Amino acid sequence: VFINIGGGVIGDLGGFCAAVYKRGIDFIQIPTTLLAQVDASIGGKTGVDFQGFKNHIGAFALPKMTWINPVFLGTLPDEQIKSGFAEIIKHCLIADKKEWKNNIKKINAQNIFQQNWQNNIEHSIKIKENITLKDPKEKGIRKFLNFGHTLGHALETYLLNKKERRILHGEAVAQGMIWASFLSERIGLPTVDREEIVSFLEEVYGNIFIKKNEIQKIINLAYQDKKNTNNQINFVLLENIGIPKFDVAIHENDIKTILFSKPKN
Repeated sequence: VFINIGGGVIGDLGGFCAAVYKRGIDFIQIPTTLLAQVDASIGGKTGVDFQGFKNHIGAFALPKMTWINPVFLGTLPDEQIKSGFAEIIKHCLIADKKEWKNNIKKINAQNIFQQNWQNNIEHSIKIKENITLKDPKEKGIRKFLNFGHTLGHALETYLLNKKERRILHGEAVAQGMIWASFLSERIGLPTVDREEIVSFLEEVYGNIFIKKNEIQKIINLAYQDKKNTNNQINFVLLENIGIPKFDVAIHENDIKTILFSKPKN
C-alpha cells in the first residue's frame, strides 16, 4: 500500500506510482495543502509532468481512502492558502452561483488567512465528486473542472524555468480564470458578472502581466493541452456563473488580444 502524505505533487506522483506498479496497487491519500484537499486528491487523476509539460504522463486511479484534516492548513505559508483558494473559487464559478454570491465573494485579501476552511473544503469536494462520478474518464462534463486551466497551465509551464517569476498552480489558475472570464463574454457571460469575477480575482491575486514577446510562447504551450481537438485551443468558459460550457474553440488572435491586455493594478 502506498501512503501519500503531502501536497498535490506528492499525491499525483504517489498515486501514479501506485497505479502502474505491478499494474496497480492500493494507495491512500492524506493531503496536507488546501489545494490538495479540495482538488488534487479528489477524483482519481494521477500524473507527472514530462519534458516541461503539465501532467503529460498519468493514469486514472482511485485511492482506497482519502483522509482530509484541515488542521494541516495551520502549517502552511500564506501563498499555499491562496493557491488552494483558487480551486475553491473555480468550483463555485462552474457549479454554485449561490455559494459564490453569498460566501466566496466575502473572502478578500485582508481576511483570507483568518478563514475556517472546513465548510469550503466539504463544499468543494461535493462539487468535484458530483462531476467526477458522472464522468470519471473526462469524456464530457468533467472537463468543466478545467475552467481557468487552459491558459493557466500554459502560464504555469512557461514560468517553471523562470525562478524570479515562478508561480504556484493556484496562482496560475486564478490568472487563467481572469483570461477565461473575458473570453466568456463571447458566449454570453454578462459583462457585470465578468467584471465581478475579474475584480475579485485581481483583488486577491493581482494580475500577471505578459510581455509581448512571451505571448506566442504561451499560446504554443496551450496547444499542448489534452482537451484540444482539430488543432484548435479549446476552453471551458462560462455562459453564466454556475453554467459552464466545454470544448469552446477560440481563435489564436482572440487569445493574443486577451493575453496582451494591460493589468489594472
